[in-house]
Amino acid sequence: MPTDDYFANDPRTNLERMLAGDLYIADDPEIARRQRQAMRLAARYQAAYAEDGAEARRILAELLGFAGDDIDVRPPLYVDYGSNIAIGARTFVNYNLTALDVARITIGEDCQIGPNVQLLTPTHPVEPGPRRDKLEAALPITLGDNVWLGGGVIVCPGVTIGDNSVIGAGAVVTKDIPADVVAVGNPARPVRTL
Repeated sequence: MPTDDYFANDPRTNLERMLAGDLYIADDPEIARRQRQAMRLAARYQAAYAEDGAEARRILAELLGFAGDDIDVRPPLYVDYGSNIAIGARTFVNYNLTALDVARITIGEDCQIGPNVQLLTPTHPVEPGPRRDKLEAALPITLGDNVWLGGGVIVCPGVTIGDNSVIGAGAVVTKDIPADVVAVGNPARPVRTL
């Protein structure tokens, strides 16, 4: 199907569709501009991190939608936009976070994010035709306060992880995890109450 047919009665831009959480095609010039800006800021943040803490903090605040007090985000940091990410106070993010923030990513206060974690909000159609036509959408991710994600955890679109929960290293979180549990595996399942 021609891509114009998907949006025949929808006057919105692809950026407007994306921000509304609807299907869109990532060919909007404003989407591309925002992605390039995020790449530039992330590169500047990485360069400043080891040399000038105050400048790194300023760049991170410009990159993110919200940066709480006393956060530590070790580069490299990979984002789509950055502006759809909120990180609560006193949260520590270890090296190599990939946070694809097509939809909102909310990380609570006092969280611990291990190295090589992926927070993935984008979704794609399962049907081959729309996927071939480059349609995509996204669902938000929310991490409560005092959540610990072990190294290599993958959090899938639309997932909420409750306060105080721990996700074991390498887990793939495909569904919501309640508060106050330890969850492990692929797919991640609670194995212990805290």
